[in-house]
Amino acid sequence: MQDNGSARGTEPQVTSEPKPPYPKQRQQPPGLERDMELRPRYQAERYRAAGKLRDKVALITGGDSGIGRAVAILYAREGADVAVTYLPEEEPDAAETRSAVEAEGRKCLLIAGDLADESFCREAVERTVSELGGLNVLVNNAAHLNSQTDLSQLSFEDWDRSFKVNVYAYYHLLQAARPHLRAGDAIIATASEEALKGSDTMIDYAAAKAALVNFTKSIASHLAKDGIRANVVAPGPTWTVLNVADQNMPMDGLAQLGSQGPMGRVAQPEEIAPTYVYLASDADSSYTVGEIVAVTGGLTNTR
Repeated sequence: MQDNGSARGTEPQVTSEPKPPYPKQRQQPPGLERDMELRPRYQAERYRAAGKLRDKVALITGGDSGIGRAVAILYAREGADVAVTYLPEEEPDAAETRSAVEAEGRKCLLIAGDLADESFCREAVERTVSELGGLNVLVNNAAHLNSQTDLSQLSFEDWDRSFKVNVYAYYHLLQAARPHLRAGDAIIATASEEALKGSDTMIDYAAAKAALVNFTKSIASHLAKDGIRANVVAPGPTWTVLNVADQNMPMDGLAQLGSQGPMGRVAQPEEIAPTYVYLASDADSSYTVGEIVAVTGGLTNTR
């Protein structure tokens, strides 16, 4: 069972989250959050909703675990029905996300498939619209990551999949979603601190995320003419199964993840998710267009 933080009492969240060293562990990709030692925190028990997304519909790619799962739960708490995409191998995590969303009193549509497939991207949007009654928020969150400790390890297969999942899928989802979006709706892309500074170990991942950032900035002005806001969240190191399933991440690096930043630790998914609420809510972010909201624990200020 997840450690939901109840034992933290009244200590501020900024100082009460787990710090390194983290458990050394590895899973075969794509991995399952349910099997992680030290489960990521996603329930956000300190978060207080205000109906910011009442009766909206959101599609969140990679919403079965990690940041996507935490976003799905907060969107449901704010009043939205949620569709999440995931790989078929991630079914157990997706089922847990659905239970958590339904516990908030909202619907959760599970859509299994591979975002590297253009037809699946269209299917995800079409099913969301037909089964949940529309689409107001598109969160392009799913990612592929396989680090390299040396440039010689960068295979074309990883390069190709990183761009298909991180960038091409975003294009296909946007094109399919565009006819359904109206003024006040939002598109949110998940980038990374690596997109802002580059990475000597996540080469293809950083390049793909940088492309995602610039694509969002490029389309934002076009969408804004119709009152649709497109923005980017750039999280810092976060405790998710994406890292545990990274086959080339050194175990010592995983154990010390986030330790080089001012916070001295990784983020938990529930610490990143409120930013997605802000960007999805027209009442909160109506003048926020084409921006990168970096939630990195101060890392982008120290390099």
